[in-house]
Amino acid sequence: MKRCFFLLTLFVVAVLTVSGQQTCSFSEQIKTVRVVVNDDPLQPPVVRLGGRVEISFDELSHDYTRYIYKVEFCNADWTPATEVFESDYLAGFNNRPIEEYETSFNTTVLYTHYRFGFPNEDARLLLPGNYRVSVYADERDSDDEPVLEACFSLLKPDMNVSAQVSTNTDVDLNQHHQQVSYAISFGGSRVVDPQRELKTVVMQNRRWDNAVVNLPPNIQKAMGVEWNHRPQLIFPAGAEFHKFEILDIHLNGMGVDRMEWQEPHYHATLFATSPQHNYTYDQDVNGNYVVRHSDDEDNETQSEYLFVHFLLQTPRLPGGDVYVCGQWNNGFPDPSCRMTYDEKQKAYECGLLLKQGYYNYQFRQLTEDGVGQTTRTEGDFYQTENEYIILVYHRPQGARYDALVGYAKLNSYGNH
Repeated sequence: MKRCFFLLTLFVVAVLTVSGQQTCSFSEQIKTVRVVVNDDPLQPPVVRLGGRVEISFDELSHDYTRYIYKVEFCNADWTPATEVFESDYLAGFNNRPIEEYETSFNTTVLYTHYRFGFPNEDARLLLPGNYRVSVYADERDSDDEPVLEACFSLLKPDMNVSAQVSTNTDVDLNQHHQQVSYAISFGGSRVVDPQRELKTVVMQNRRWDNAVVNLPPNIQKAMGVEWNHRPQLIFPAGAEFHKFEILDIHLNGMGVDRMEWQEPHYHATLFATSPQHNYTYDQDVNGNYVVRHSDDEDNETQSEYLFVHFLLQTPRLPGGDVYVCGQWNNGFPDPSCRMTYDEKQKAYECGLLLKQGYYNYQFRQLTEDGVGQTTRTEGDFYQTENEYIILVYHRPQGARYDALVGYAKLNSYGNH
């Protein structure tokens, strides 16, 4: 059975059962699967139709493997769009080999960096909506299962999305939560039945475990719909992300307590953190990360892999397991990121093999319904700066697919 080492699962909180967007590796040999749009590693994997999308990953060896990619168009819920033909969404050829690769240089952990993108000389994507790219090892003994999947969305902005984030909620006298309100203007699009034709997703810091999916609007107008003061759009505010940076494997970088060599790997132990009782501002990138090293050249092939050790100093917490999370594991409590409790240190700990660079991370406790919470591990403070993303899909009556027609990205800014 396949195991997703960078798992991204969508838990449904509204009407539609949604399987979720997944960008993940199915192999311990495949690391650092990334989707970068328009050469900006900090942006969500959403780009206007015709924009540049690059997919990259590392295989932990210097042995060349012939990898093949396959592009698939998906519905708003990331299930295959079976009513759409390949010729509808792809101009060119599918199932093509990845021809751009390079071995690592001067690293203790050997790896080969592979990358490819769209559009390319073999393929151009035609429809707005969701795309899943599966990568296969083209070997005789292959079992025809992908080694990784990468997901992104192409946007054709036919509708305008306006949104705001407020700490004015009815949950707890505005101390620990943030509320999203938004409106969709149809523009020139004809929408007869908004609740049937539109599908929406609201995400906090690109997380799918607490995403709000297909919540019906509570205000309908002639040329638009609104979601105003909906309790389902109240999110726990969390705390600012922790961060560390490892540019030189011989020096303690930001957030690093000590660096050690323990054959066959370098090890970086981060400073221990503890749950906060009061809000503390710290500039972050909301869980994102950037691969780089001290020279900041050929980062993809000259950055080292090393074990990073995370510590959460706290008495053992009641409730579910504790995980370390960030965009490098797609923001979801991945099984490999589950922390164990050390009675001697009185701390939760976890060690992960990561590539050199700048990282944000956060500790979350998994609830029975599969949602990661920060209440006991970090604290929830209304002042926390968070990123919110809203996606709007439209399938008019008689259409065969969900087109991504609206998108908004905004940040909450408290009183820092």
